[in-house]
Amino acid sequence: MLRGKKIILGICGSIAAYKAAELVRGFVKAGVDVKVIMTTEATNFITPLTLSTLSKNEVLLNIATNNNWENHALLGRWADAMLIAPLSCNTLSKMSTGLCDNLLMAVYLSATCPVFVAPAMDEDMWLHPSTTNNLGILKSFGNTIIPVGTGDLASGLMGPGRMAEPKELLELLEEHFESGSDFKGKTVLVTAGPTYEALDPVRFIGNHSSGKMGIAIAAEFYKRGATVHLVIGPVSEPLPAGVQCTAVTSANDMLQACNDLFPKMDMAVMSAAVADYTAMEVAQFKIKKNDDDFSIALKKTVDILKHLGSIKTEKQILVGFALETNDEVNNAKQKLVQKNADMIVLNSLNDAGAGFKHNTNKITIFDKNGGEISFDTKEKKAVATDIVNAVLKYSNA
Repeated sequence: MLRGKKIILGICGSIAAYKAAELVRGFVKAGVDVKVIMTTEATNFITPLTLSTLSKNEVLLNIATNNNWENHALLGRWADAMLIAPLSCNTLSKMSTGLCDNLLMAVYLSATCPVFVAPAMDEDMWLHPSTTNNLGILKSFGNTIIPVGTGDLASGLMGPGRMAEPKELLELLEEHFESGSDFKGKTVLVTAGPTYEALDPVRFIGNHSSGKMGIAIAAEFYKRGATVHLVIGPVSEPLPAGVQCTAVTSANDMLQACNDLFPKMDMAVMSAAVADYTAMEVAQFKIKKNDDDFSIALKKTVDILKHLGSIKTEKQILVGFALETNDEVNNAKQKLVQKNADMIVLNSLNDAGAGFKHNTNKITIFDKNGGEISFDTKEKKAVATDIVNAVLKYSNA
């Protein structure tokens, strides 16, 4: 499954950098197009010439060389996966804080692909609370932390901190790409973002949804082999590569797009924050501020989740979201039944780091078979993985 994949290998300053030669040879033998990025410190342990010879690609060291700029953004989008091995304590700290002072960090911060890190450091450094904290932060970002081994260390000590062996790293990445077939042949509809309900040519009724959660879900389904259709309201977030996107404005626009797509879908995840009401009449011209009081007649919009629940077949899976502010669990469970959904993802505005505009979310997933699972607060990319995993488990039940 590695053949034809594009992988960025980041190498940091650690004695374990010598293992990179074997790792690069393994990638090339497996048919991988591997590009190596080294920190300056890494060159003290293994030469760029060795790795460029083995990889058949120029080793990248600096953001600019001989007046030529390395486009870190394109590099970050080029790869199917990024592996940093060995990951030093120094680079770990930079990754956890977003400090960007070299090409490796610039590419990491630009990466749109899954990121794997294989730490390597001495026992005392590995066990230090700051290392534990930084690893937790990286994991919350959705990165995969590859466990260290225990054994002889460069300091002469024996304990945890050894980088995983190249064979283990190759096997892990192979397993990752095999999981990319989880939804192969499946079509998935995802809705995201707010809707804007016009009052006049200037004003509208809207909400604070950024679309981040739905975009992350769409990207996760696509990464795992699905053909994904994203119906998205007005947002400023970048849209995921490879996903077929339909931009809409109003609740009615979203309804029409979903009506067109849903009959052809195997699954649908309705994460958009759709307006419950829209104006009875939209003014032709801008409404002037004349009176002290002003009122607008509103009418209900069509409940898209409920509508899709009424027409879905037994072979389709329908997932809804419940953003609640009170009596959260009961409201979510009622929604599960009333909308004829298969699963409901609950998030509460009462939870710190959850809800609109946050980069994080905290969810509980309920399914119609009585299943219930709660998760800690995580980055939305990691939350998307939890949701997609739950859909996969439910579909295979």
